[in-house]
Amino acid sequence: MTGSSYRMKQVIRLAGFIIVSLTVLAANAQSLSVLPVNIFLQPGQKATTLTVTNHGTTDTSIQIRAYAWSQTLDTDPLKATDAVLVSPPIATIAAGATQVVRIILRETPKSQESTYRILLDQIPPPSEPGVVHVVLRLSIPIFAEPDAHAAPHVLFNVERDAAGKIYLVGINDGQRHDAIRDIVLWMGDGTKFKTAASALPYILAGSTRRWLVLPEGPAKPVPTKSLRLTAGSDSGPIEQQVIVNEVP
Repeated sequence: MTGSSYRMKQVIRLAGFIIVSLTVLAANAQSLSVLPVNIFLQPGQKATTLTVTNHGTTDTSIQIRAYAWSQTLDTDPLKATDAVLVSPPIATIAAGATQVVRIILRETPKSQESTYRILLDQIPPPSEPGVVHVVLRLSIPIFAEPDAHAAPHVLFNVERDAAGKIYLVGINDGQRHDAIRDIVLWMGDGTKFKTAASALPYILAGSTRRWLVLPEGPAKPVPTKSLRLTAGSDSGPIEQQVIVNEVP
């Protein structure tokens, strides 16, 4: 056997070992599903449930915590809160079993929708030599509607900063969130600008949100006056001209 043939066989064996190892590691990953993925509390409603199912082959433990959720431009800060109670906050779910989690709102909002997020963390099992456990974190929004009638009202403009970055800015001065999807900004010659696919769609009540938009294809100078905005939203389709503002 030549040296090159021997090295090739060693590489093939090593590749096979890596594939088998990854298969073994994947078998130790836990699989959880949660329903619903969005929680909507109707006016006056103070309690609901969340169902967590363990699709894995071993028991798994979870921890659930509640946070107040706000927005500032392109960030979504979370702050620990006792306004939402979670029961049980920690649970162990057998393989193939489900756990019902009760979500309780201490006080219903009066004039504006309140927003929270539930963080569900899978607790890592004890470490095992040669085994990597993949654990999950799920973030689930809670929208609690006020007693009074609530609707979103979003005003849009475009901002271009000193570095040349373009942002679509939405100001929601309504009493309820909206979700803005499939955002496209159009120049007169048909050039399109789109937001990143991973951008969250929500703009919360009383918040200002901005989305970074990038040209589809080669970059072109943006006109200084306006762009045409098309998008979809929970409250209906959007098509309007938006002013372009220069910001420091």
